[in-house]
Amino acid sequence: MHTYIDRPHYLEQMKRLKDTQIIKVVTGLRRSGKSTLFELYIEYLRSIGIPESQVIHINLEDPAYYPLSNFMDLYTMVDSRLTSEQMYYVFIDEVQQVPQFERAVSGLQIKKNVDLYLTGSNAFLLSGELATLLSGRYVEIKMLPLSFSEYRQAVHTPSDLPSLYRQYVSYGSLPYILQLKTSHDILLYLEGVYSSIVMKDIVSRNAIREVGLLEDLIRFMVHNISSFTSAAKIANTLTAGGRTISAVTVESYLASLVNGFLLYKVGRWDVKGRRHLASGSKYYISELGLRRYLLGQQEADHGHILENVVFLELLRRGYEVYTGHLRDGEVDFVTFKDGKQVYWQVAYTAIDRATLERELKPLLAIKDHWPKVLLTMDLVPPAFHEGVRQLNALDWLIEE
Repeated sequence: MHTYIDRPHYLEQMKRLKDTQIIKVVTGLRRSGKSTLFELYIEYLRSIGIPESQVIHINLEDPAYYPLSNFMDLYTMVDSRLTSEQMYYVFIDEVQQVPQFERAVSGLQIKKNVDLYLTGSNAFLLSGELATLLSGRYVEIKMLPLSFSEYRQAVHTPSDLPSLYRQYVSYGSLPYILQLKTSHDILLYLEGVYSSIVMKDIVSRNAIREVGLLEDLIRFMVHNISSFTSAAKIANTLTAGGRTISAVTVESYLASLVNGFLLYKVGRWDVKGRRHLASGSKYYISELGLRRYLLGQQEADHGHILENVVFLELLRRGYEVYTGHLRDGEVDFVTFKDGKQVYWQVAYTAIDRATLERELKPLLAIKDHWPKVLLTMDLVPPAFHEGVRQLNALDWLIEE
C-alpha cells in the first residue's frame, strides 16, 4: 500500500472549506503533491463516514479520460453520477486539459449537492473566463513542494539539520524524490518533471516556437535567483552571449514561466514611501532540485539559495511578500499578513562583525515599530541587535 506524506497545512484548509458552495482550486507546480492531497482528503472523508459512492475523482491526465474532448462531456460524466440528493465530493485533477472546462465547472458549482475540488498546473486556470464566471465563488489553495519541516518529518533516516538542509536544497523537495535511492535516479526524475513543465505547461500553453531560446532564459534565471533584474537587462545579457532576443519577448517568456509555477516574481516595496515600485524585480525558483538539474554541481551560491528557501517558506505561511527598497540599501523581504508587517534579512553567515553590521544596516535604518528579523545559518542562540531579532534559519524553518 502506498504511504502518503502528510501535508497538514493544505489538508486543514480543505477541511475548513468542506461542504461550502465554494470551489476549492489547488494550484502549483507539477508533481508538488496536488493529486496526493486529494487522496489524503478522500481518506479523511472515508474516515468520517462518507461512502465511496459519494466521492467522484477524475484525473484528466489518465488516458482513460482522454475521450472527454469538451466541457459538455466532462459535465455529463459527473452529472450522470449524481443519483441522489446527498452531498457528492467531486475532485477533478488538471481540469485545464478539457477545452472550455470553465463552463462545466460553472454548471457543477451551482448544484446544491456538489462540493467541488479542482487542481491545475498553470496560473491561467484562474484567469480569463473562469475568473469572470466564478468571481467570488472559488478559493485558491496555493500548493508548494515539501517545506523543510515536511521534508524532515518524511525522511526516516535520522540526520542533523545542516546535513538534511544540504540534501534538501541539492535534490529538491518534490514528494516523489523521497522514494528514490540514488542521485542518478533523482536527476532522471527531475529531468522528466522539467520536460513536462516546460513542454506541457509553458511551451504548448503559450505556443512558444523557439524552445531553445526559452531554455536559455530558464537557465539564466535559475542561475540568478534572488538577484534584481529586468527584461531589458536579461535581453542584453542573452544577446551578448549570442542569443538575439528582445525585451518584449523576455517579458512574455518570463510571464509564461511564472504562470507555469516554475518561477515566482517578487516586486519592490518602497519602505519610506509605503508604495509599490514599478521597476526592478527578483525571481525565485519553486523547486531547487530543478536548479541542480539545470546547472549541475557547479559551486552553489549558498546565500541566494537560502534566500530562495526563506521566500518559499514565507509564501507557505501566508505572507504577501515584496523586496524592500531604501534610499541607501535593500531589505530582502517585506511581508504583510493580517494587517501586520515584518522585515526580513537573510544571510548565510553573519559571524564576522563587519558582515553582521552590513546585514543589520538596512534594518536599523527603518524607524517604524514593525518586527525586524535576521535569519542566518550560524549556530548561535537567538539574539537581539538594537531591536532586530537574529534567528537560526533552520530552527525558524521547522517552527510549527
